[in-house]
Formats: sequence, structure tokens, C-alpha cells
Amino acid sequence: MALSLDESQRLLLDSARSFIGERAPIAHLRRLRDTRDPDGFDRELWREFARMGFAGVLVPEAHGGLGLGLVEAGIIAECLGRTLAPSPFFASAVLGVSALSQADEPERFAGELAAVAGGERLLALAVDEAPRHRPEGFSCRATPAGDGYVIDGSKTFVVDGHVADLLIVAAATADGRTVLLGVERTQPGVAVERTLMVDAHNAARIGFNGVAVAAARVLVGPDRGQTVLSAVLDAGRAVAASELLGAGDEVFARTLAYLKERRQFGRAIGEFQALQHRAAVLHTDLELARAAVAKGLQAAQRGGAQAARWVSIAKAKACQAAGLAVQEGVQMYGGMGMTDAVDQGLFMKRVRVLQERFGDAAFHGDRLARLNGY
Repeated sequence: MALSLDESQRLLLDSARSFIGERAPIAHLRRLRDTRDPDGFDRELWREFARMGFAGVLVPEAHGGLGLGLVEAGIIAECLGRTLAPSPFFASAVLGVSALSQADEPERFAGELAAVAGGERLLALAVDEAPRHRPEGFSCRATPAGDGYVIDGSKTFVVDGHVADLLIVAAATADGRTVLLGVERTQPGVAVERTLMVDAHNAARIGFNGVAVAAARVLVGPDRGQTVLSAVLDAGRAVAASELLGAGDEVFARTLAYLKERRQFGRAIGEFQALQHRAAVLHTDLELARAAVAKGLQAAQRGGAQAARWVSIAKAKACQAAGLAVQEGVQMYGGMGMTDAVDQGLFMKRVRVLQERFGDAAFHGDRLARLNGY
């Protein structure tokens, strides 16, 4: 498949970039942060987001969505990365919808999918339990009880967990297999603690103490649990790589503009050859990341044996390129780059969080090596 956008995808890009740039600029994030908004995002803006069709990008048309794929979800995520917009898009429209769509009996969750597309329901995927991403060997247990399960354990770094209506919990059975279970956030035995991240975006710690899950809320049983979880995580990794790309590309654009405006010794600092060389390296890195992310999104959408490899390449390269972009951006701004008066530091914090989400460059380098037999 081509690594460039077709006409319909370019139209989606123009629409998303215009809407997000106008309705959720970086000033929007600053307002939510400075007022300590309890939700961490604007619910009315999310409803507008849904009316634009963005919340249902992966939801089938039969359930009120756009019926598109991960490439289109990545386009929207890249636009969100450019303005650092706090949004339930990643947790609900990507992770949640991907999990529900691959349920053992997906027709049972048609109503949930329609509610997500309409901006009426929020979802969150509860996977990680440690400070670093480790999507296996869960301590959170699912004990059979009748036709369902009882969950005991805890999860951390649950994106938008404190506002989600439905939590999709990855838990381990007694024989070490994985199940995905749907839990209402308000159920007895569920304890939610919001953990505001360094980038002023949402996450939560969630505890489960004897939480009962009926058979109708078992999304994926032990026979397919690990396979589906891996596919959902790869979808999330590819889309997170897109958001990293958007953040890195925006920082690069802002840095270039600053190099043309800032003057020293009677010249624009962008005329200095050392800074030109650094900008050229960064531009090349971002373009390589763009190609890797495009391939990763396409591979995750198709699935198959090679998907994990391409997704790990995309996430690792996006982590590296966006990390270099924010580092160079702060340094080229000089002392001002370290202050809250300019936005460079906000991008650095957001990129750092996204780098860790579902595995940083080191995690994916190791994963790629293992997949290749090392």
C-alpha cells in the first residue's frame, strides 16, 4: 500500500486539523490545567467531536460510525498531537472500540459502539500494573464464578480511567491465560483514583476487590484473550505513534519559525550553519518517522504475522524522532524554552508521556529483536 494519503484521507486531515486547531488550541489545555478541571477534558467539545464523526472513526457504519480504519484514526491522532488537546479519543474511540469490535460475540456490544460514536459513552482499557509497560504476567486475577468471573487486583496508568463509563479489564485466569472483561466504573468493589500526569492529561489507578462480571460482560474469553489484547495494544501503539509524530512535527514547525525570527549579532539565528545542520537532521528524522508510522498503521489494520514488527518499528521511530524534536526545540529557544511562557515545554512533557505509553523505544527495540529470533 502507498505510504501517502488518498483524496478522502486528505479531506479528513483538513477537516480534523481545522476543527481541532480552532476548537482545541494549546490555550484549551492550559485552561483545563490551570483551573484543575475535574474531568480533564471538555465534555461539550467531545460531543462536537462526535458530531464531526471523529469519535466513531472505527465504529462500523451500521452502528453510527464512519466505518474507517487505523490510518484514519492516526490522522485524527496526529492532529490532536499538534495542539496537545486533551480528549477521550485514544481511550474510547481507538482502544475501546478496537476491543469491543473483536469481542467473542461483537453483536452483544453494538449498543456500546453506537454510544461511543455518539459521544454518549466513554471507555478505558485497563492493562498495565507496573511503572513500565509489561502486557503479560498480570497480577490482576479473574476467578470463574458461575458463567462469569470475579476480578481482584489493581491497574495503573489507565488512560481516562476516572471518567470512563465502561472499563475493559485485562486479567489473568488461574492457568495464566488472559481474559478481557467489561466493568462499569461505578460497580461495587471498583476504586478509582485520578492520577494527573506531568503533561496535564488523564490517567487513573483502579483497584478491583471482588468485582463480579456477568457472562454478558465477558468480552473475550481465555481462548482468544491474549491474541485480541495484543491486537488492541498494537492498534493503540500505532495511533500513539501518530500522535507523537504530530507533536514532533508541530514543534519542528515552531522551531523553524523561531530560527527565522530570533536575531543575534545582527542576523537571524537560522542563518548559522550549525543550527541549519541540526534542523536538517531533525527534518530527515521526522520524515523517516512519518513513513514508519504510515506503514505501522497499515500493518496494524491488516493484522497478520508481520503487524507486530511494523508497529514496533513505527512506535520506536516515532519515540526517537519526537524526542529529538522537543529536545532541539527547547534548546534552540534557549532559556525561554525552559519556561511555561512558551509552549515548547508542554510539548516535551506530552512527548515524554506518549513515549512510555504501551512501550518506549527500548521496549519496542527489544520486542523487534525477539520477533526476529534474537
